Amino acid sequence: MDWKKLLSSDRIRKSNPNDKRNPFESDFGRIIYSPALRRMHDKTQVFPLTTDDNIHSRLTHSNEVMSLGYTFGMLLCNNEGFVKRIGFENREAELLRIIPIIIQNVCLIHDIGNSPFGHFGETIISNYFERLEKSEMTEFCNLNEWQKRDFLNYDGNAQGLRVLTKLQILNDPYGLNLTYSTLASSLKYPNFDIINSIKEKSLAKEGKNLENKFIENKKHGVFFSEKEYFELIIANTGLKIDDRVVRHPLCYLMEAADSIAYYCMDMEDGFNKGIYNIEDIKKEFENKDIPICKSIIQTINTKYVNDSFKIVNIRIKLIQYFVNLAFEKFIENLDLIEKGEYNKELVEDDKDEVYEIVSGFSKRIFKSREINNLESTGYSVMVGLLDFYIDFVFKKQNDKFINKAEVLISNSIIDAAIEETLIETCERKITNRLTKLRADYKLFSQSGNSNNKLTKELDKYEEMEILLNENKDKYTRLIASQKTEYIPTGSPESLELAEIRGKLLEKIKPEFKDLDNYYKFRVIVDFISGMTDQYAVKHYQRISGQRIN
Repeated sequence: MDWKKLLSSDRIRKSNPNDKRNPFESDFGRIIYSPALRRMHDKTQVFPLTTDDNIHSRLTHSNEVMSLGYTFGMLLCNNEGFVKRIGFENREAELLRIIPIIIQNVCLIHDIGNSPFGHFGETIISNYFERLEKSEMTEFCNLNEWQKRDFLNYDGNAQGLRVLTKLQILNDPYGLNLTYSTLASSLKYPNFDIINSIKEKSLAKEGKNLENKFIENKKHGVFFSEKEYFELIIANTGLKIDDRVVRHPLCYLMEAADSIAYYCMDMEDGFNKGIYNIEDIKKEFENKDIPICKSIIQTINTKYVNDSFKIVNIRIKLIQYFVNLAFEKFIENLDLIEKGEYNKELVEDDKDEVYEIVSGFSKRIFKSREINNLESTGYSVMVGLLDFYIDFVFKKQNDKFINKAEVLISNSIIDAAIEETLIETCERKITNRLTKLRADYKLFSQSGNSNNKLTKELDKYEEMEILLNENKDKYTRLIASQKTEYIPTGSPESLELAEIRGKLLEKIKPEFKDLDNYYKFRVIVDFISGMTDQYAVKHYQRISGQRIN
């Protein structure tokens, strides 16, 4: 791999920052001020809908992951072999403002696409669309296979890429327009093909085994809607080996930081919730004759300190253990990582199996009555929301119901879908309406009657068609040029692009109902997955008549 490309500071829309920060530091600012990051303060980490301020939300978890990611970045910058390997010898000061910042950024955004109610929310969405497919709903079944996988194998990592590149919309379809290296490092599963578990089931029916369980194929990590951007990210960071797209090396460290924070803090949250006590923790560690376990037992056996002191110190010891382990495994296996041949998590590559002990506490949490009761509430809410919007948009077959649904959906979500498909959506609106109007006009003409209202509307849509045909090639060319050269705000090209865009939106007025079926499903899922836990509950209560304010 070429680390110059892996650390690319270019962006999908070319830009020319005019401040003292480098592009990666600029990424951090863009992320910090994004609405999607703020919404993570009320999204489930482990305990849905909790009112306990001491228990982690997605935002507090992401801040902790960011802290660990920064540590990994500093360790890399102080590793002479690594610095020499990537060609930064005698440039350590410069490197300190690159790698730690990139890893910090991707750690902060690693959960930005998560749905309400945590990973269970992802399962609810996938299962819902499986039922739609089994019911042979025409609008869903007629999508192409990749489009269907977006919903059948729905994943928050793929949603995260969409949030970052499309849904934080201003006046163009580029979202936060982060650097290629930040986006590439955030791609935990750079895969849009059939995932490993489904391949395994298919091969098992033939009596075969899946030989290569590539880590990037564990989940569906890229939506059809982000296909173009995904290809640009991969091409500009050099993540393609033959016909296979592999992970960015720094992604392994982001994943390690996530797992360390996740399992160590889950352990503490479970203790604080009373799911297990300090003696239960002692039983899990006391039979292991290794330094970390002996140290933990020594902490537990310390007299004259309370259990809260003990659990915090256990967490500190475990974090240090896993940070050292993950970094050691990263350096040791960097050759394999760069070749795409290292297909495991760094913290799972643990001969002493401390990872197994710690992850066991998370399993106990998820079996608790409180979690299951709250997840049952989440299930009812998510299914209720999906039922309502899919019923109104697709099943009622009436524009009045579509309009009612549209009014309830966030304008920015709809605007993003229209923005990224502007020409196609305008063409669809005009073509569909002209087909109907011309058929009606022909009937009136054949009967010898005239209809002034019909004639005026036909003229109006034919004028729209002319406007679109005159401008669509220029619009497409100007949008494409932003990906290859910097176009300053106020330049003739930027003014022309803004003028064309404004004309199309003002004269043709593309709406939600003009989107194709894929994007209608996309908007519904974008809207619901972007909700906080509390907002999802309140919104469901409103649309189901359980509350009126």
